[in-house]
Amino acid sequence: MNSESLAASAAINIGLALIVLTLFSLLRKRPSNAPIYYARGLSHRRRPPDSASGRFLPSFGWITRGIFVAEEEILDSCGLDALILIRLFKFGIRYFLVCSAVGLLILLPVNYKAGIQDAYSMDVFTISNVGNNSNCLWVHCAGLYFLSGYGLYLLYKEYYDLLHKRIHQLYILRHQPSQFTVLVRDIPLCDEHKARDCAVHHFFSKYHPHSYQSYQILYDGKDLEKLLSNAKSVSRKIEELRQQSSPFQSTTSFPLLESSKKDAEKVKLKESLRELSHKIRMSQSKQELQKKELPVAFVTFKYRWGAALAAQSQQTPNPLVWITEMAPEPRDVLWRNLSVPYKYIPLYKSGVYVAASLLTIFFAVPVAAVQGIAKFERLEKWFPPAMVVKMIPRIRSVVTGYLPSAILNGCVFVVPFAMIEMVKFAGYPSKSRKDIKTCNMVFYFLVGNVFFLSLLSGSLLEQIGETFTHPKDVPSRLATAASSQADFFITYILTNGLSGFSLEILQPGLLIWDAMKSKIWQRGKPRRPYLYSLPYYRIIPYIALCNLIGMVYAVVSPLILPFLVVYFSLGYIVFVNQIQDVYITTYETCGQYWPYIHHYILTSIVIMQITTIGIFGLKSKPAAAVAIVPLLVFTLLFNEYCKTRFLPTFFRCSVKDARDRDECDERSDTMDANLRNALDAYSPPCLQPMDIG
Repeated sequence: MNSESLAASAAINIGLALIVLTLFSLLRKRPSNAPIYYARGLSHRRRPPDSASGRFLPSFGWITRGIFVAEEEILDSCGLDALILIRLFKFGIRYFLVCSAVGLLILLPVNYKAGIQDAYSMDVFTISNVGNNSNCLWVHCAGLYFLSGYGLYLLYKEYYDLLHKRIHQLYILRHQPSQFTVLVRDIPLCDEHKARDCAVHHFFSKYHPHSYQSYQILYDGKDLEKLLSNAKSVSRKIEELRQQSSPFQSTTSFPLLESSKKDAEKVKLKESLRELSHKIRMSQSKQELQKKELPVAFVTFKYRWGAALAAQSQQTPNPLVWITEMAPEPRDVLWRNLSVPYKYIPLYKSGVYVAASLLTIFFAVPVAAVQGIAKFERLEKWFPPAMVVKMIPRIRSVVTGYLPSAILNGCVFVVPFAMIEMVKFAGYPSKSRKDIKTCNMVFYFLVGNVFFLSLLSGSLLEQIGETFTHPKDVPSRLATAASSQADFFITYILTNGLSGFSLEILQPGLLIWDAMKSKIWQRGKPRRPYLYSLPYYRIIPYIALCNLIGMVYAVVSPLILPFLVVYFSLGYIVFVNQIQDVYITTYETCGQYWPYIHHYILTSIVIMQITTIGIFGLKSKPAAAVAIVPLLVFTLLFNEYCKTRFLPTFFRCSVKDARDRDECDERSDTMDANLRNALDAYSPPCLQPMDIG
């Protein structure tokens, strides 16, 4: 890819971003679009901002608000998980600003002055322009030490700060029922009564006598849920007929006849509703429920320290029964997954991994095809009809500069949605665990397919002809893969950032859907806000991938670094707006996403160091390569330290913290109220009372 193609990609992405952001600034001021652009505020009974003045002029006040928003405001209104996403963007801004200063002021001039490449090639700004065994490589070695050390310092600072924010947030949210409740799985039958509910009571009364309070056994409620769903549907139909029963609302020439038909239909529906309610009451009787018991229960304790001890200890010598863990929030529970037998969950997870692996292999085809478009010279040789592109002025720059990254982004857009559908079958007990696992799978998919496969397929497509004639040169050719693909990754970041974030804030799919719905099948009906949870599994992996690309290329090709600063800055402003105005909070893990983000960033630092070791080795500078080994060892030891120092507190509850929260409740006389709330919180959907009306 030449500079003309890179300029074409930048021009298209910047132009598209300006158009889309201006359009958003206009559309968000229209009251009819409030259910899309102010859904969170409407769900909290807040009125959208007044936009009567200058409705046809774009307003960019949302950008100013994003820049000056306080972290405490996001934490109080949206939770620690949302704040962690914002902190990830701020981490990228801080890190790549420093990287840009080092790269553009020190490393890039060193690369340019080395001067072994063609002066008109983009490679003059990369490490490939530095000659073999050149002492200039020590500058890159020093730069790697500085950038790695600065990255580790920021990681430690973030981990330390977020750990204390998590402890404080759990203290603020001490009223949550999940702090008193333990999820128990694989409950054996009671020897005396051959039932599981009494087994739970006997076991915890005996072995946790001072802290045990109550329990809620779960049932296989598929049939009951179906009956409840049918009853709600019939109830809605009755209500609709009741609203349409006025003769003045009739659209026919015989309003009284139509009204009598509706009354007859209403009588039939009421009779059907009475039958359904009778079946529901019978199914909810104790005798019927006992036949559908599941080996799963939510056990509530009198004190948080009792729940913490029970959740984090082995209950019997057999670790495969009475399996305990802290319960997720009631709104976070995936009730259907709790019916999956615990012993089958490893098989389900294995099936998900196999499906994800097949998806990864399948996507290798479009990634290789994208690199074929980017390497247009080779594409001409293998596919002669592609030469027609040369006949259209400037079209080649668009094809090789913008099209590959746009196609790649379009292909991988569907990956998070495919992954989360797969993970649904893995049996995770909560939405948060499902989303975190999806986040992991999407990240490694992107690292494998978008990063490594793009790197290798680009290098191999460029040099496949020489591979057979000069097989000994293959290692040296692969060593230059990183620098030769720098321009492609710049276009990828431009497309993913400028176009991707702009489309995220515009929500074009939702706009089209809302227009169709309001004009066709819901004309005249009151509109409801479009409430969606913040899709962490779709956002975090892409940010982590761009962070990986930036870190690997920080030393190899510093020209990419300013684009990363723009990427993280725009993402920060966009998602501050989305978090505050659009997405709602459907669960709160109090920061459990951060250990995974920390792992992604640390993986990026390790890959950056390994890549540089390989480049130094193939640049005939073994001393510089050996000098990086202690840095790599230190990075791995730093990771182990963080695992020991910080990680346990993100997934376990210390007895000290639990006891401190209990004492605070006792001093404020709120312990009984919080305990009563916990006792009623985990009633399964199939036992919810049906309001017939």
